[in-house]
Amino acid sequence: MHSALRSYKGITPTLHENVYIDSSAVLIGDIELNTDTSIWPLVAARGDVNHIKIGARSNVQDGAVLHVTRKTPDNPTGHPLIIGDDVTIGHKAMLHGCHVGHRVLVGMGAILLDGAIIEDDVIIGAGSLVPPGKVLKSGFLYIGSPVKQARPLNDNERTFLPTSADNYVRLKNEYLAESENL
Repeated sequence: MHSALRSYKGITPTLHENVYIDSSAVLIGDIELNTDTSIWPLVAARGDVNHIKIGARSNVQDGAVLHVTRKTPDNPTGHPLIIGDDVTIGHKAMLHGCHVGHRVLVGMGAILLDGAIIEDDVIIGAGSLVPPGKVLKSGFLYIGSPVKQARPLNDNERTFLPTSADNYVRLKNEYLAESENL
């Protein structure tokens, strides 16, 4: 078993094909990493009181924290953390019990809280705070604390979202190749 992976109550993270996990990251419990996902240094992800699912070609950068909210009588499903395909989670971002769509960039140091829903094709600026239950509509840049819709994404930004994910897939492949040569 990968040293960064830990079981919780008998559940160990599930890895699909071509996943990269840095040895300094810690992933605990009910976590699923889809094909070509990359987890970078010092990421902490706990799927202990609910589950975490990260989509294909997504990347979670250095120092990010991923967690969930437990199920309660008032909230029988709790808040799992669901991250779509082609998502870039910036350095030191914190995601807690939210749902992130496809082709999203979460800027460095951003905080996304319980029940927030980030639709597809969104950029969240560095240092932004997405309050609990907030919905960020598709096709916009959001910035601030609390986050506010700044403007529609331009064509270059829309093109950049899958390109960012592709860049991390290539980098992840280089890291995997290097580790095979050690």
